[in-house]
Amino acid sequence: MVLRWTSIALVLAVTAGVTAVLTPLVRWAAVRRGLVVVPDEGHVHERPVPQLGGIAMFLGFLAGLGAAWVSGGFPAVFAARLTVLGILAGPAVIWAVGTVDDLVEVSAPAKTAGIVLGGSVLYWFGVSMDYFRIPFAGTIVLSADWKPLLVVLWVFAMTTAVNLIDGLDGLAAGIVAIASGSFLLYGHKLLTAGVIGFDNPSILVAAIALGLCIGFLPWNVHPARIFMGDGGALLLGSLMAVSTMLVGGRTTEPFSGQTYFFFAPLFIPLFILGVPIIDTVFAIVRRTRSRSGLANRDVDHLHNRLIRMGHGYWPSVLILWGWTLVLSAFVLYPAYTGKGNGWVPILLAALGLALYTWFRPSARKADPECDFADADNAT
Repeated sequence: MVLRWTSIALVLAVTAGVTAVLTPLVRWAAVRRGLVVVPDEGHVHERPVPQLGGIAMFLGFLAGLGAAWVSGGFPAVFAARLTVLGILAGPAVIWAVGTVDDLVEVSAPAKTAGIVLGGSVLYWFGVSMDYFRIPFAGTIVLSADWKPLLVVLWVFAMTTAVNLIDGLDGLAAGIVAIASGSFLLYGHKLLTAGVIGFDNPSILVAAIALGLCIGFLPWNVHPARIFMGDGGALLLGSLMAVSTMLVGGRTTEPFSGQTYFFFAPLFIPLFILGVPIIDTVFAIVRRTRSRSGLANRDVDHLHNRLIRMGHGYWPSVLILWGWTLVLSAFVLYPAYTGKGNGWVPILLAALGLALYTWFRPSARKADPECDFADADNAT
């Protein structure tokens, strides 16, 4: 059995194409019905912008799954029908919660309950992790008592991370595009090495997530004509959660003899999704110290700080995209070359990026009134 790149490319193209075509239609309908985010103190974009792009993304998600099924390019994946139903149902529940929140504000406990429900649905359909890898300490075989808790926590962490980073036009879609593309390449490498089986749907899910971002980005880059909203952000987060669980938590076979702990696949998200995860940790610490809830608007995310430091809109987005790309390279370069010294040039690139991030803004005066859009209800 062989998984052809043409099958992956077909799913990617259909997902991106449907999303790209439907996004302007959703935008038109949202504008006609007045479903837009009006500029105010919390949303400082310059004009009303609809934030229901998640609807087009969800339809693209369905189209991608449908294309994979009809094309017959993933026979082993669709042979496990219960798992496929879980991949469809779990993200659908989470997307619905986010979309409702875009239409009528949902309380934080209610939104959390919806995400927990979506994670529970994934577990009920068998989309879960069987093993938990600890760097330098081996692998833990998860008992039935721990699996549901860890699945729900993983889904909640991923969806929250993507939602929190969604604060500049094109930022979240670009970061998830790099992350999902990296997982697609890495998962395919594991497949060809025999570490994961052809029935593992992680590659398919990563391809769909990448297609959603590619199709949506042209409408979301600055100045954004539509926002993905919580519906889109939570959908992308749930797909990344599914992909990472299935890549890292389904095998005990080590892929590489490299010493770097990030080759334990379950921890790859900590590197590839480094930007939103770091942002999530800092946001939780800030809100705990200030005794404010997670639902309260926060204007001190990484992207907000970059803007205040004096970076322009696009430089801030490109810096965070670049950071994610460098972190992804830490995983992909050694995996594809088998060389342990690949970290040297990558580390230099990361250092240069860090130096630019922190020292370049001192050359010009920061503008506290800069026009960044706290888009998509990033909290």
